[in-house]
Amino acid sequence: MNEIIPQDVIQQKIILIRGLKVMLDKDLAELYRVETKALNRAVKRNVERFPADFMFQLSRDEFENLKYHFGTSSWGGTRKLPLVFTENGVAMLSTVLNSKRAIQVNIQIMRTFTKVREMLATHKELRHKIEEMEKKYDNQFKSVFDAIRQLMIPPEPNKKKIGFMRE
Repeated sequence: MNEIIPQDVIQQKIILIRGLKVMLDKDLAELYRVETKALNRAVKRNVERFPADFMFQLSRDEFENLKYHFGTSSWGGTRKLPLVFTENGVAMLSTVLNSKRAIQVNIQIMRTFTKVREMLATHKELRHKIEEMEKKYDNQFKSVFDAIRQLMIPPEPNKKKIGFMRE
C-alpha cells in the first residue's frame, strides 16, 4: 500500500466532539495541501452536499476548549469558528476537491476511520469478555485477591534497631 501520509498522523487528527469522531477543517486542509479558506470556500459552494451529520461549525465554547487543549499558538489568526467533518463529510470532500492528492488523501483517511472503528469495537469486546470472566470466576479467585491485598499491606515497623549502638 502506497501511503502518502502515515496512518498514525491521520489518526492523531481524528478528535471526539459532540460524541462524534471528526476532523478539523485546518487539519484536513493541511493534509490536502490547500489553504483552510480554500477548503471552506469549496464546501460553501457545495453546502447541499454537507448536511449537519456530515459537517458542522464549532460553538465558541467548543473552540475555546480545543484551543486550551491543543495550545493557542497553533491556531494563529483564526477569525471564524472552525468547521469539523465527520467520516461521511470527509468522504464528501473528495467530490468537491478535485485534485489527485485529495483523492489519495481521502482514501487514506477513510481507511484510518475504519481502523479506528475496528479498534474501538475490539476494545469493547475485550472489556465485555473481562467483565464476564470477573462475574464467572469471582469466587474462585477470591483467595488470590485476598492474598494480593495482604501483600499490599505495609509491614509493621521493626522495633529492634539494626547497627551500632552507642552507650
